[in-house]
Amino acid sequence: MSRRPQLVPWKAAGLVSEQQLSGDEVVRRTGWVFNNEKGDDLTLEEFVATGDAEVGAYLTVFGLRTPDMEAQSLVEIGCGIGRMTCAFTREFGAVTACDLDAGFLERCFETVGRFGKVDRLSTSHVVDGKTLDLPPSSTDITFSYITFQHCDPDDALELSAEAVRITKPGGRAVLNFRTRTRGDAVLIPMSKVVRGLFRVPKFGNWLSRQRLAARIGWQANRLAPDEIIGPLSAQFSSVELWRNPKSSIVGREAEIRTFEGINRAHYWIIATVR
Repeated sequence: MSRRPQLVPWKAAGLVSEQQLSGDEVVRRTGWVFNNEKGDDLTLEEFVATGDAEVGAYLTVFGLRTPDMEAQSLVEIGCGIGRMTCAFTREFGAVTACDLDAGFLERCFETVGRFGKVDRLSTSHVVDGKTLDLPPSSTDITFSYITFQHCDPDDALELSAEAVRITKPGGRAVLNFRTRTRGDAVLIPMSKVVRGLFRVPKFGNWLSRQRLAARIGWQANRLAPDEIIGPLSAQFSSVELWRNPKSSIVGREAEIRTFEGINRAHYWIIATVR
């Protein structure tokens, strides 16, 4: 943890989630991490509904829907408390939810128990924040959304390689990243300062629970597509780079595809593994 201060807000949120009596209260108390919303009227059901909508859109647009989906497996890297996991368990026959915080994984089981198919769910603790404790070539699809941008650059690259390692030949790694934008000239240096403050005893723990500070502090990297595709290209039979139509992001030997539902600062790498 001392080498990865960007993980402090997630660990703090995990501790908060363990102390709450209900999933609704977890959403209300940890909005500074998961959905940037606060309020006494927030509910877990509404939180999960946002994941349902996104999963449905991405599976359709990315061409991931197939007649045999219930016979396929999916690994979700960065599941949190199960916002998207519920929908995945309704679509795929086996889902493994991965997260660096064990408290989130417990809550994920509870969330899926209410809104998904919990008999299809298993979890895997990413203890070091960069290594997946899963066998090679063991899943049909590896999926990650709004997770890698919060990792140390080296950890994000290692997690990307891990995602490819666990994907079966012919399967697909579906990974979301954030590109550099004009505002990052200020945001990235500021994020380093905030992460330094997370190390301060007592004050850092309090600061990590403040919505604005947490959201600034965990903006830990801005990787270009070639940084991900280049080292892994020999393991791909094809690569698609999905972006917003108004974006100009490109990647090495990647087929460019567009979808208006993608944030202009984000892009997806969808690679078919050899």
